[in-house]
Amino acid sequence: MNKLSRRSIERMNGLKSILVLIITEGLATSPHDFGIPKDGGRRTKKRQAELYAIGRTIDVHKSPITWTLDSNHLPDEEDGLGNAFDIFAYVNRKASWDLKYLGPIARNLQKVAKKYGYELEWGQDLWGKDGAHFQLRKW
Repeated sequence: MNKLSRRSIERMNGLKSILVLIITEGLATSPHDFGIPKDGGRRTKKRQAELYAIGRTIDVHKSPITWTLDSNHLPDEEDGLGNAFDIFAYVNRKASWDLKYLGPIARNLQKVAKKYGYELEWGQDLWGKDGAHFQLRKW
């Protein structure tokens, strides 16, 4: 059974509790191990702006880290918690953003979310890119 590392657990600080539950249960039932990368949880506006700027000046994983200054990673105005997270697949003891691993992980996470009455949107489905990104659907 897969288990979150201490770093991944720390990186979930500030996320809505339902997302922590989805991630934790999703990992336990996942076809592939995964973790939360640095900046993969809730972000401050300052950090979001820094990541946006970095993505405009250097090539990180062949695409920007973030495409917008307005992100679901930012604290929600109502409760101050993040509505989005990023993951990487953990393959052969290394981080991977390959969709052949992220796709099955994504479908499993969505299945877990649905079990609890939530819809988890996947970046790859939303925009045809950003296969590491997940967010709660806003109604």
